[in-house]
Amino acid sequence: MFNNSISIPVAEDYPDDFSGKTRSRPRRKRRKSEFRGRSEFTNPICKLLTKWWPVLVLIVAVLLLIFEASKLGWRSSTSKPEFRTDDKKPKVEVSSVKNPEGNLNRLDPPRCLKLLPPEQLQNIDFPLNKDIVDPIKKVIYMSDSTANLDPNSLNEMGAARFNLFTGYQTFDQREQSFKVNETASVHCGFYSENGGFTISNEDKSYMRTCNSVVSTCAFGGGDDLYQPIGMSNTSLHKVCYVAFWDEITLATQEKQGRIINNDRFIGKWRIVIVKNLPFKDQRLNGKIPKMLAHRLFPNARYSIWVDSKSQFRRDPLGVFEALLWRSKSVFAISEHGARSSVYDEAKAVVKKNKATPEEVEVQITQYHHDGFPEDKRFDGKKALNEASVIVREHTPVTNLFMCIWFNEVVRFTSRDQLSFPYVLWRLKVLKNIHTFPVCTRKDLVNSMGHVRKAKPLG
Repeated sequence: MFNNSISIPVAEDYPDDFSGKTRSRPRRKRRKSEFRGRSEFTNPICKLLTKWWPVLVLIVAVLLLIFEASKLGWRSSTSKPEFRTDDKKPKVEVSSVKNPEGNLNRLDPPRCLKLLPPEQLQNIDFPLNKDIVDPIKKVIYMSDSTANLDPNSLNEMGAARFNLFTGYQTFDQREQSFKVNETASVHCGFYSENGGFTISNEDKSYMRTCNSVVSTCAFGGGDDLYQPIGMSNTSLHKVCYVAFWDEITLATQEKQGRIINNDRFIGKWRIVIVKNLPFKDQRLNGKIPKMLAHRLFPNARYSIWVDSKSQFRRDPLGVFEALLWRSKSVFAISEHGARSSVYDEAKAVVKKNKATPEEVEVQITQYHHDGFPEDKRFDGKKALNEASVIVREHTPVTNLFMCIWFNEVVRFTSRDQLSFPYVLWRLKVLKNIHTFPVCTRKDLVNSMGHVRKAKPLG
């Protein structure tokens, strides 16, 4: 009987070329051979790593430490701390300027302000004759001691802040104030004897002696008083330094150790205490000494206004010579550092909550209606200005300009940057104006920033 079954080998070995002989699988031999080749190469490295691994770990650790130290050093040199910390809790810096005391009493040489040499400043004097012809001969300031005022004026657009101090300027009177003749009549504060901003007779007598003045103010317990620096002995004898305070600021400064002496001075500043401030908004009260210096100092020929957040640091007679007399100007003010257009400034005022959108819209709508252009430059000069420092001669045209500017601030918003270019555009007779760059303004003052918020009245 034949056996037809086929036998399939299952062992590891199998016939090679049908010869009947067997051998191991070639693949296993190749893998074993390759493994032995890699071992011959890697075994010496493994032995080295096993022997020297502590040294390698130490080197890596040192490199990591050096890298982290360099990162910390870079961060400390580029970051600015926003808080001061103690054992209890973080405290936010009061001032809006980082380390304002670092600017105090800095008297580095001016970069852009071209002052006369010191020996000439000692001998400088006010010019006797002027080459500038003023188109306005006389300004009459409206007043009413009986305060017989039409209450219907209160219903006019934007007139809610007019009061016995300002008088109730009608819209028609506003328009007439821009139409200039040799004689001009205008509202200019101090409308009624019951209007407020009360100053003692002694202080009024002192202010009448000033032929030129550097002035500042702080109402509502706002900024500290910074002593002026950099003046010559001649200026100390010829220029008054007057700071206007209210009773809140007086109490605040006394707590800081700034006590008025018997002559009513603190350092070089003559302190004038004002009572019965006419506005609840302290920003508006601050516009009175800022814009109406010709009303407060009736015999002064020149004035310099300095915001309370700044320290004046130059010789005032030298400033008059550099910014007014040399350029044959009657008014000097700084360009705005950030923007050029009034309409762009209006958007920024609303965005920064410096005024309500409603009151800004009323003002800008009126300026649009009057045809005020959106140009960023007028007569080759930047259209927008920054009024923390104002240098001027008290002439009829500059006095009229300041009165109209003040009335615009009362009628619309207290942000005087919005109204300054408009008034300059409408009152075309003010030609001799010197607009100086931001770097000159920085030469004039040390910027300290606002130290504390002024308290509103009422």
